[in-house]
Amino acid sequence: MWGDIAIAFLLAFITAFAFTPGTIKLAKKVGGMDIPKDNRRMHSKPMPKLGGLAVISGFLISAIYLLISLSIEGTIDLFGEEQYALKLLGFLIGIIILGGTCFIDDTKGIKPLVKLAGQLAAAIIVVICGIKIEFLNIPFISTLGLSEPFSIIITILWIVGITNAINLIDGLDGLSSGITMISAISLLIIFALNGSPMIAIVLITALAGAITGFLPFNFNPARTFIGDTGSNFLGFTIAVVSILGVAKTYTAIVIVLPVIVLGLPVFDTLFAIIRRIVKGKSLKAVFQADKGHLHHKLVKKGFSQKEAVLILYGISASFGMFAIILFESGPWKALSFALMVVAVLGIGYKELFKLKGGEKTMYRCMACGYIYDPAVGDPDSGIAPGTAFEDIPDTWVCPLCGVSKDMFEEVKD
Repeated sequence: MWGDIAIAFLLAFITAFAFTPGTIKLAKKVGGMDIPKDNRRMHSKPMPKLGGLAVISGFLISAIYLLISLSIEGTIDLFGEEQYALKLLGFLIGIIILGGTCFIDDTKGIKPLVKLAGQLAAAIIVVICGIKIEFLNIPFISTLGLSEPFSIIITILWIVGITNAINLIDGLDGLSSGITMISAISLLIIFALNGSPMIAIVLITALAGAITGFLPFNFNPARTFIGDTGSNFLGFTIAVVSILGVAKTYTAIVIVLPVIVLGLPVFDTLFAIIRRIVKGKSLKAVFQADKGHLHHKLVKKGFSQKEAVLILYGISASFGMFAIILFESGPWKALSFALMVVAVLGIGYKELFKLKGGEKTMYRCMACGYIYDPAVGDPDSGIAPGTAFEDIPDTWVCPLCGVSKDMFEEVKD
């Protein structure tokens, strides 16, 4: 098994890493560029946003190669009782439908409801081909078998919900891709410990490898974005594979583990839905983008993009570790781990914000004395508030005297 995991990861990694530069060139040719049109954007210059195509390519090439190899070896029976061939076909069709819809969105732009329709179509195809949540865990009570109609509804809601959850946190360089990678690795460990189907282990490993190959181009300062094509693919894939990984496991704890692993995007999305409905006083407000996500709040507090992303990586990893410990060692050790994490976060939060609030770092032009304040940015030059000095493009110049960025010195307020 571990040899197959290593091959799946490396093949996906190499493919995504090799293909990403090509997606940058493609984005410039077909208009797949993210133009900073409003203050929600954290970047100040047009950025290619078709990096998701490299991730999808890495995932598919790795998964198809491993599944064919394992089928020939007899490790996986694609046409047996579980009907994996049909399920994989539905999964592939779902990727094509969702990928095509989001590619149009990345290059031409479409309305949110049209994209939602694509997500629903992809989820419905997956369900028709046999991938369903058949059991529902009610914590501390029981695990319930679901009726066919309820099973279908829950599965579609899960797939569409997680797809949007990953898409909504795609607001900083490397955020959605990094959090999905951490979640995928956490699920891989759980699947391996749980004796989950080999097909789920291969797919989650290929996903982790493809993201890892793309991340060097996406981490701050990013050379390309994953785009809606990529972020929707990440959410869709991890939602579907998580179902495959626990489909035949009836243990209550195991069924709820994917929800815990994906805790950060899930809770951020739930809060976003509630916040938008309350603020907009209408269900239509759910589709109105805002700057209330957790990553936006961290940047507003004075953290740079890189710092905010690393903080959220840590939170996501904590959710993953909690899920693994809960499965492997039981609820009491998991609770002990959670309490220690809360204590560390409490101390760290206090010290970090004391540092941020007590000693504010700004940057002074050595030629004319102009002060750049990261909290204010330079809106006239397209530098959004909250942009750290190191995140400013090297082409930026002092708005007063025109000298280059390297003529600024750090000062403490």
